[in-house]
Amino acid sequence: MKNFLINFRHDLPASIVVFFVALPLCLGIALASGAPLFSGIIAGVVGGVMVGILSGSPLGVSGPAAGLAVIVYGYITTLGSYESFLVVVCIAGIFQIIAGYCRFGSVAYYFPSSVIKGMLFGIGLMIIIKQIPHAVGYDSSISTDFEEFIDQSALIILQNTFSNITPIAIIISAISLTLLIIWDNYLNKKSKIFNFIQGPLVVVILGVVASNFVDLADHQIVQIPVANNVSEFIGNFMFPNFEELRNPQIYLMALILAIVASIETLLCVEATDKLDNLKRITPANRELKAQGFGNLISGLIGGLPLTQVIVRSSANISFGAKSKNSAIFHGILLLICAVLIPNILNMIPYASLACICLVVGFKLSHPKLLIKIFKQGHEQFIPFLATIIGMLAFDLLKGVIIGMVVAIVFILINNFRNAFENVVDKHQKNSHTITLAQEVSFLNKGKILQLLKSIPDDSEVLIDGTQSKVIDFDVYEILRDFQVNAKSKNIKLTLKGITINKI
Repeated sequence: MKNFLINFRHDLPASIVVFFVALPLCLGIALASGAPLFSGIIAGVVGGVMVGILSGSPLGVSGPAAGLAVIVYGYITTLGSYESFLVVVCIAGIFQIIAGYCRFGSVAYYFPSSVIKGMLFGIGLMIIIKQIPHAVGYDSSISTDFEEFIDQSALIILQNTFSNITPIAIIISAISLTLLIIWDNYLNKKSKIFNFIQGPLVVVILGVVASNFVDLADHQIVQIPVANNVSEFIGNFMFPNFEELRNPQIYLMALILAIVASIETLLCVEATDKLDNLKRITPANRELKAQGFGNLISGLIGGLPLTQVIVRSSANISFGAKSKNSAIFHGILLLICAVLIPNILNMIPYASLACICLVVGFKLSHPKLLIKIFKQGHEQFIPFLATIIGMLAFDLLKGVIIGMVVAIVFILINNFRNAFENVVDKHQKNSHTITLAQEVSFLNKGKILQLLKSIPDDSEVLIDGTQSKVIDFDVYEILRDFQVNAKSKNIKLTLKGITINKI
């Protein structure tokens, strides 16, 4: 209780910011998925409240993920109804719960730090690029623009933006950005009141006021479903068509959805933990269970599938959250506002919300981070850069895969270089001590062959394998052949910790 009160003054303002970031994303992702708009709100509430309670992530925020939008759209089209798709969401949740109990969450620890940092930097750039259309008042369709990660690349969105802009939106954005920058860099340091009342809240209020005096198009303001009475509100909920359980296709769809959702969640968990100033570590298996229960409940009451999401999580961290109560509060706010004040929410300009996201994006992709990674050397910088380029050219998952491949190439190169250490006695130049590494694989064959061939006649050679835990069969063959040929070259060979008769 004491910690709750201590953190409350930080968590509540942060939750309000996350709420304003999450609201349009919940609606936009639902639209992009071909699902009812209210399904995005349901997923946002479940992700905030239920997953927030069950999760061990101190700062992560869960909700509908744009990275799943293409999959969801395809499945709804294939099955023919949203009610049928809800069965897929429920089963996917069960698969995630099983994965959590089977301790599959440890896969998150096998992503290199350079790739995770590249993902964070790339996400920052993607946020900036994909919010520029809203900041300037251009929007071909909310379903292809106001999302975190979608099938259309960020670069294409930026290329198509400036053909149609709105001066009023630009003015709102200019005022909003100026206010956010002043609030963050000057006012916050002047008084505690400016720490409690966050700049984004003021920006949103000013945006609502402005929308009453200027003419903004429908695509330039939030559009949330409005229920006139309780029955209409309840009617927004949909329930699974469990007759689809007899359809074997459902289970394959659920498995694919569970795998993709789990990977996105684990990537976000890793990235969010790196952003946490206290460097707390989220229990990955517990997170899979929490996400599984969240998807099960979301599917049962008509919500979209959900994951932990980096845009909302990074906004949560950027605006001072200290505990997971912030995520829970934001879910409660989504529910309260959707019930009580939908008409007021429908006055918020997207330009105001876009500016909040632009600030979050800049903090994630700050130039100082680029310089810091560059100074760490090319083995860190190249996978980092490859991840960013892949994300901007394609999407998050493809970018991470590209970064992983590049990182693995560097691992193989290092493994090839560091298979052994050759020490030549200064006093006796024909005396060689070759110490093998802990792991010597077939990739090291060429290097070892080259070394052994270079040893002159009448030499003394000690090959020490006492530190080696794994020596590949191919390497044993090379050593056996060298042992045979050494006699003809009058080379005195001593093997230590190596048994040639293994082969």
